[in-house]
Amino acid sequence: MNDAVHPHSESVPVAVTEDADGSPGAPNPRRLGAGSRLYPRVTSFRSRRGALTPNQQKSWDRTWPVIGRDVADEALDTDAWFGRHAPLVIEIGCGTGTATAAMARDEPHIDLIGIEVYQPGLAQLVQRIEREEIGNIRLLRGDAVDVLENMIAPGSLTGVRVFFPDPWPKARHHKRRLLQPATVALIADRLRPGGVLHIATDHAGYAEHIAEVGAAEPLLTGLNETTGGVSAEHRDSAPIGFERPVTKFESKAHRAGSAINEFIWGKIE
Repeated sequence: MNDAVHPHSESVPVAVTEDADGSPGAPNPRRLGAGSRLYPRVTSFRSRRGALTPNQQKSWDRTWPVIGRDVADEALDTDAWFGRHAPLVIEIGCGTGTATAAMARDEPHIDLIGIEVYQPGLAQLVQRIEREEIGNIRLLRGDAVDVLENMIAPGSLTGVRVFFPDPWPKARHHKRRLLQPATVALIADRLRPGGVLHIATDHAGYAEHIAEVGAAEPLLTGLNETTGGVSAEHRDSAPIGFERPVTKFESKAHRAGSAINEFIWGKIE
């Protein structure tokens, strides 16, 4: 989510078991109910209830069937969904979508898919898309790894953005962080040669982890100073912009003195 410093603290409730150490474990399918697909695991989002307002529900009913889908096993036909052939960028954890909408407006030549589990956050973005008539955003509700594994073809993405994923700061929860070696390898596989992975975090410990994981991925090369590259050498030629809109929640992090670490990698051509 790009509208909160730690976005996944506002996700939909899931039923979980407990690991031996007392931390949340895998989802319990008997409690989730047969056929549940939105929350197949509990790796990168936490539980919190939320309901749509009447106006959000009306906007959702009008617009979601056109621009939104739940995670599924079907590979996406993005040309048909967007009605054109364009570079495709995925944002993992789009939250309420302030930055998502701004980036879509700034890059009208790019098709942007936001992935999120928290329906009230998605509903705010749906309202914004409807109100501002933003035509190059589509939304997927579900787990990002599930989407990447089952709906996105290898070598099909021009960019992947992951802004302020939940850092899961306690040591016993580090295994639940989204950006593990297997996930970064999956993202790299889905990127086309020259495609860009852009990550931002305000959590120092998670930043160290991300730096190590990204540096160890053989398909990626650094494009900015944090990743061992020189951003000025790549900024103009990169297929997506390096700039991020600063949301009000990120501004709070700045005021609190939290450093923002940006990681930009490109897939080796």
